Amino acid sequence: MKKLLMFIGLCLPTLSFGQYLEAGLLLGGANYLGDLSNNSSRLYLKETRAAFGAFGRYNLNDFINFRLGANIAWIGGEDANVDNDESIRQRNLSFRSRILEGSLTVEWNILGYQPYALARTLSPYLFGGIAVTNFNPKARYQGRWVELQPLGTEGQGMEQFPDRKPYRLTELSVPFGVGVKYALTDKWNLGFEIGARRSFTDYLDDVSTTYVEYGELLAGNGELAAALGNRTGELSGGEPVSVPTGTPRGDDNPADWYFIAGFTVSYNFLDNGLMGSRRRLRSKAGCRVN
Repeated sequence: MKKLLMFIGLCLPTLSFGQYLEAGLLLGGANYLGDLSNNSSRLYLKETRAAFGAFGRYNLNDFINFRLGANIAWIGGEDANVDNDESIRQRNLSFRSRILEGSLTVEWNILGYQPYALARTLSPYLFGGIAVTNFNPKARYQGRWVELQPLGTEGQGMEQFPDRKPYRLTELSVPFGVGVKYALTDKWNLGFEIGARRSFTDYLDDVSTTYVEYGELLAGNGELAAALGNRTGELSGGEPVSVPTGTPRGDDNPADWYFIAGFTVSYNFLDNGLMGSRRRLRSKAGCRVN
């Protein structure tokens, strides 16, 4: 028992000094999977847009990190990209949206990671957590970008559709993914990661449920909502096409997804006086019991 207590006493300083802070940046791209990506069936690389981020890590030990991150990304989709389903092309809907994301995730370094001693300089990692996502879908119409959420293109806000409330532009999402990082020095890290975000909304693209008949939508939510609620007529340059209320507009999936992948570069704060120093880390590199 005495030897066990001595062992724990010697190890605790090592575990404490093994904790350190880290800050970094992400540069990469974003994509989207939802109603306007072939009815949630595939990603289109041509729709990849830019993504940027900043993050801070609290490295608890060689295997577990906590990460606080903020990302800005752009996503979009359009039926015109679909080449295997003419009915989807005829729907003729499209959107783009800026994404603002704040997240808290836990990372697991599968092989262990020790940049401060350059002992374990390479490790793949898995991550998962929770995020808050802000979005704002827009569509291009007559030469300008129009915000879609205030219009109610699926009858949101109309008395005859009490169950169709205007959707929120800020929702929770679940980020998870995989990455790899490498210690260039004991202070600088380089990495690459791919992450998926399962959102808690089906309106990243403003498309979810069913059409509202053109005249009904025109009377309830106005001309712009009716024009952007059903854009099939634009393909022929003719009059707006009217379909019965209840005709499917979106797919059956209850949520939209987005993805962020990119390279990361980060700096380890090893000599900040709070989380230990390289000298003390190396001097406490092991636990010994006589």
